[in-house]
Amino acid sequence: MVMEGGGSGNNSTPTIDKTRVLDVKPLRALVPVFPSSSEAPPYGTYSSGFSPFYPFSAPQGSQATPDLNQQTHTTPAAPLRSFRATESNWDASGGEYESYDGSTGSARGRPRSSKKRARKIHDLDFTLSVDENNFVVGVSLSERDDGNREVVHSIQMRFDALRRRLSQLEDAKESPAGIIRRADLKAGNILMTKQVRTNMRKRIGTVPGVEIGDIFFFRMEMCLLGLHAQSMAGIDYMSVRNGLEEEPLAVSIVSSGYYEDDAEDKDVLIYTGQGGAANRDKGATDQKLERGNLALERSLRRGNEVRVVRGMKDSVNQASKVYVYDGLYRIQESWVEKAKSGCNIFKYKLVRIPGQPDAFGVWKSIEKWREGLSSRAGLILPDLTSGAESKPVALVNDVDEEKGPAYFTYVSTIKYSKSFKLTPPAYGCNCQNACQPGNLNCSCIRKNEGNFPYTTNGVLVCRAPMIHECGPTCPCFPNCKNRASQTGLKVHMEVFKTKDRGWGLRSWDSFRAGTFICEYAGEVIEKVSQVGEEGEGDDYVFDTSRVYESFKWNYEPGLVEEDGSIEAIEEPNVPSPLVISSKNVGNVARFMNHSCYPNVFWQPIMYENNRESLIHIAFFAMRHIPPMTELTFDYGKSRLGEAAADGGSTSRGRRKCLCGAPICRGNFG
Repeated sequence: MVMEGGGSGNNSTPTIDKTRVLDVKPLRALVPVFPSSSEAPPYGTYSSGFSPFYPFSAPQGSQATPDLNQQTHTTPAAPLRSFRATESNWDASGGEYESYDGSTGSARGRPRSSKKRARKIHDLDFTLSVDENNFVVGVSLSERDDGNREVVHSIQMRFDALRRRLSQLEDAKESPAGIIRRADLKAGNILMTKQVRTNMRKRIGTVPGVEIGDIFFFRMEMCLLGLHAQSMAGIDYMSVRNGLEEEPLAVSIVSSGYYEDDAEDKDVLIYTGQGGAANRDKGATDQKLERGNLALERSLRRGNEVRVVRGMKDSVNQASKVYVYDGLYRIQESWVEKAKSGCNIFKYKLVRIPGQPDAFGVWKSIEKWREGLSSRAGLILPDLTSGAESKPVALVNDVDEEKGPAYFTYVSTIKYSKSFKLTPPAYGCNCQNACQPGNLNCSCIRKNEGNFPYTTNGVLVCRAPMIHECGPTCPCFPNCKNRASQTGLKVHMEVFKTKDRGWGLRSWDSFRAGTFICEYAGEVIEKVSQVGEEGEGDDYVFDTSRVYESFKWNYEPGLVEEDGSIEAIEEPNVPSPLVISSKNVGNVARFMNHSCYPNVFWQPIMYENNRESLIHIAFFAMRHIPPMTELTFDYGKSRLGEAAADGGSTSRGRRKCLCGAPICRGNFG
């Protein structure tokens, strides 16, 4: 039994008088440590062309110390010097430095010669504006301090677009032995340098624009958004004034599974302090009550809120982690106990503040559903596809008594009728194994302007007027990465009853931006009027000739030193209007509702089958999508007839939109 207040309950373990231990120097007096050029994280050299960025090279200066009672937290969000997992791998070099907030001081860090460059970056200003494709250009000074939802999404999308492009470039070339590919670090380096970030002021409590339940696939995303400023350390903290002195207070923690945390309870987290872990240079040691550990102790005394991010394995890619922002917690107690290594470690009990939306609790519920569908409330059918998909699609209604949508035949792909005029015959590639990025001898890659359209983990790199995939008759392997849209559902979906918009679609798994979701299956028809009289069945028609809201999704060429004047066209270009009806025959895509602020977009894809080039409509995640979030796309505006009156529902009119987005247009169709 663990004894509250310091002991481990083992008579052989000495108790620690925390009142005496806590009488230490204030944070400003602590000596920061920095990485050596030879031990750049994660334990290896950087890729060619990659300059180490803060916090891997540039130090942080003395920070402003606001009075906690006044709630004026003006400390910049540049990371403090606490590294939870690898502190013993860092060394130092002397010199004078300049921090991002312009203050100077003496510490082991950036040499004086880089002072001019640091000031240039600090003074650099970007005007917050929106180009014709709705992509935020730069970030204004005010938006860097306090973001909002649109700015957060914009920065997150820009980071991932750049990361995908850097991954694509790395995939297309052979890296020398020992070089670690970290496109996420490179992308973060570039955006940090360009000041494309937000919420730079450290603060206790919520972060503007970041919502509970948001997910991240890379720590650098959280740094850019100001949620957690440490790119490696699990504890982020800031200095606050306490009378005439300063003390550190924790602002956020990341529980990623590296330490011996007890993280199974959705409302309580038993968190392990930082430091003391064994590494390749030395064995495990006792943790010390300093830096992040000291900040957590001070927060226990003060009772301030601490943001908690939980890391867990990605159910789709077990080699990756998903970080979930789980909201605000308070530290209830702390103690010292023996670790498995035999060394003393600090433990902190954090309790979730009541009244917040579920986040980690949603993930825990899904784990239970996977064990047995009978535990799913409102379950009508465990698999409405009757085995047509490799992954089941549950049918759920926990809103009313309706037992399901109107009958339709489930098919997993598009159906072309013999009378429909197909595109001219074409030929596939001649690759004998799997198509390889950078292989310009592959005809399918040449059709994509020499670029492999997907990263090695199957994520779409860029939108394009048309993407060419390898088809069924191509000799390359069936698991070729250039067949991303032909492998069916990869995750467990569910069709669910919404409160006011009929049936909708969501997933038990998370999606990272660029992930293939499904294609729009149905019957190809000549024109919309074939669907039915007086608009009957309009809800189940996809028409490529509609007018869709333009948006920017691809990377900015200038950020990777490419010619920005030759920026790739993103808007889809289907040779002739393609109209698909899923009223009688279709798949899960027929249940996706409209939104004026969607999280899914459509992309035309062409591949060859029996010497015919067939066009398919594939849906991809526009941004990271947490599990149990409704999947939506923009239905577009009809080119036919005049718009009906507000709230009208004629076949040639528009319908009242109920998407609830802040930028809702009010109608669609």
